[in-house]
Amino acid sequence: MMNVKQALTALATGATFVLLVGGGSLAAISRAHADGAATSDEQSRIRRGFEIAPVPLNLEGKNRQLVGLGSYLVNAVGSCNFCHSAGPSTEYAKGGNPYFKGSQPTVVNQATYLGGGRVFPQQAAGAPLIVSRNLTPDKTGRPEGGRSFEEFRSILQTGTDLDHVHPNCSDPTITASTTCYPANLPYNGDLLQIMPWPELQHLTEHEMRAIYEYLSAVPCIAGPASGELHNDCS
Repeated sequence: MMNVKQALTALATGATFVLLVGGGSLAAISRAHADGAATSDEQSRIRRGFEIAPVPLNLEGKNRQLVGLGSYLVNAVGSCNFCHSAGPSTEYAKGGNPYFKGSQPTVVNQATYLGGGRVFPQQAAGAPLIVSRNLTPDKTGRPEGGRSFEEFRSILQTGTDLDHVHPNCSDPTITASTTCYPANLPYNGDLLQIMPWPELQHLTEHEMRAIYEYLSAVPCIAGPASGELHNDCS
């Protein structure tokens, strides 16, 4: 299985791909039994999750164990910010890009953390460009701009694009578009493209709830003034 950076490199050179973001590893994380009961192995992941969380967390009214486990899944296993940041140039804070010379310590840019906006290479000629979504909570405190857990679970399990950003083109004569998928292309515009939901659908209910709880605890990023990346933070 190629990692995320290898997959993106392959796409950038013209290869058709499905982005893998450690979905197999996510599915292999401990199958915890109940939200309130964690094994000793899971407890170590919860502690580690809090240690590596790159932003201050709002724990008011949250299940602390779920938040810690969710941080571990999002930050140590899933590499979610790699896709859901604004892009390589802003993913890390100044002086904190580990890929630069000088052995810089890794410092995530809190201003773009999980705020979306990364533009992916075009899947095929005529296909619309895909931009990663804003996963941070809005003023409701729910992640991805106010999604309920049921909606969040549906996205992970089925890949359904509830925003309908790039649907299938209704006009069969369209061969290129920035807003819909032409009929001559195999991609299903009703589904989220690039996002590794075919792997994430294997997560347990407990793991999905942990990720949802963690995303509910991270700071809101308002994003642009309008559009699917915008959040009303207050």
